[in-house]
Amino acid sequence: MKIHSIFPKTLFGRMLMIILTPMILVQVVTILVFYERHWDTVTRYMAANLAADINVVAARLANDKSPTRIENIKDFAWSYFYFQVTWEEGGILTQFGDEIPKTYAGLNFYKSLNDRLTYPFHIDLTGDPDQINVNIQYPTGVATIKSNRKRIFSSTSLLVILWTVSTSVLLFGIALIFLRGQVRPIRRLAKAARQLGLGRSVRDYQLEGAREVRLVGRAFQTMRQRIQRQIVERTEMLAGVSHDLRTPLTRMKLQLEYLPEGVDKAGMKKDILDMEAMIAGYLNFASNAVIETTHPLDLTVVLNDSIASFNLPVSRLSFTPPTTAIPSIPLRGHSIRRAVDNLISNAIRYAPTCVVSLELNREQIQIIIDDDGPGIPKDQRISVMRPFVRLDPDQTGDGTGLGLSIANDAALAHGGNLLLGDGPMGGLRVRVQLPI
Repeated sequence: MKIHSIFPKTLFGRMLMIILTPMILVQVVTILVFYERHWDTVTRYMAANLAADINVVAARLANDKSPTRIENIKDFAWSYFYFQVTWEEGGILTQFGDEIPKTYAGLNFYKSLNDRLTYPFHIDLTGDPDQINVNIQYPTGVATIKSNRKRIFSSTSLLVILWTVSTSVLLFGIALIFLRGQVRPIRRLAKAARQLGLGRSVRDYQLEGAREVRLVGRAFQTMRQRIQRQIVERTEMLAGVSHDLRTPLTRMKLQLEYLPEGVDKAGMKKDILDMEAMIAGYLNFASNAVIETTHPLDLTVVLNDSIASFNLPVSRLSFTPPTTAIPSIPLRGHSIRRAVDNLISNAIRYAPTCVVSLELNREQIQIIIDDDGPGIPKDQRISVMRPFVRLDPDQTGDGTGLGLSIANDAALAHGGNLLLGDGPMGGLRVRVQLPI
């Protein structure tokens, strides 16, 4: 497994990891140092002190021979050490110190008592949640010394852990808020760039965020303005040239009407009609680049309308309905309809049968047009989508070579692709991929 595969994939996740990793390491080191030095030292010191105090009381019980020794020891233990002492005359311990406590503090306390006491003893750390009971076996009875549990179980460790966890959570929350504020402008910039790539308008994008993000935002705005300016200039140039060519063609048509009928006149009329068709194609190509407002469209309706406009029998042109519901997506209505019309027109011109279908794949919709015609050679499928490129006239017929280029531009303007391949019917398969 590669190390980069475990890293977060998003910028927000990586920034969060950069902040949290040192924070967690610092907290872990702090806790380890606390447990290794402070908690360990304090626990051993408290256990040793408590064992020493109990040893003092136990020694008095062994050495004092007076009739009131039990009462004297009780007063002494309470006055100096706040111990409660009870005595069971003739008592016998059934449990002894071979049962070693499992807790770290209890273990240290047991070792300290074992080093000091000369009589058998038993420690009860679980019988009372607030007290520690030490039972000592004397020749004449059993003494029980009760001490406050806090004498060896310090709450400092718990407080340190709670403080560490609470500060970590607080710092994590603050870091989360600030990180969201820093990542939000980048997400908006990415969304604006994607909208531009899909050919949709980007009107609500504003510069915000850190200086570096603002620099990228300015570069994006400049790029968007240049793209729009180039589109407008190309459209105006093609429209202007096409319009200027119509004027001499109109004069030529008028002059032809005064010429006598003949072979030359018929040929000239055909040439003028071809030129008008070429100019119409140029205008069609230019109008495809015009920035058109997008609005949600149902591609099923668009395809049905386009197929109905050709008024052909089902045996020649048919539509296969999609098996799943196709969502409406923002599209430029005239642009996508023009692309579909051109692709279907090419298919029915060079093939006896054409089948149109619609598919939903992951995050894109595919318009598929299959035919049983001669198709397009693999080595020419890329070049044929360029403007004014035509194949052999015997295969493609007359035209300006703009049909596939217009359809390709429409797909690219929507952030999609136009793909040419071999179809299941033996001819060409055209796929228009449009992102959702």
